[in-house]
Amino acid sequence: VQLQASGGGLVQAGGSLRLSCVLSGRTFSKVSVGWFRQAPGKEREFVSAIGWTGGITTYSDSVRGRFTISRDDAKNTAYLQMNSLKPEDTAVYYCAAGRNPYSDQESYDYWGQGTQVTVSS
Repeated sequence: VQLQASGGGLVQAGGSLRLSCVLSGRTFSKVSVGWFRQAPGKEREFVSAIGWTGGITTYSDSVRGRFTISRDDAKNTAYLQMNSLKPEDTAVYYCAAGRNPYSDQESYDYWGQGTQVTVSS
């Protein structure tokens, strides 16, 4: 099983980015996908997750209302649309796959390599 995250980059505060996470090696429609991030000097933290039916989505308080998670099972891809970005959103963003769309990292069995998001003020 492999996860490939992409879409990161440098953006000004208030801007938008869309991250993508492509899964291979497993039936994508039967996994939940979570996004996590790790800023320099900080622990990795939960950002958002989506259940394998797409009917359940969860967000951290810090991104709720600005970020939107979605999935396209036909493309084996999950997305994280990030709007109204702030400098404090700067981090390496990781996608992960697991059975349930929980916020704890232990719920996820497979992890992607991460993509850097940098928001300038």
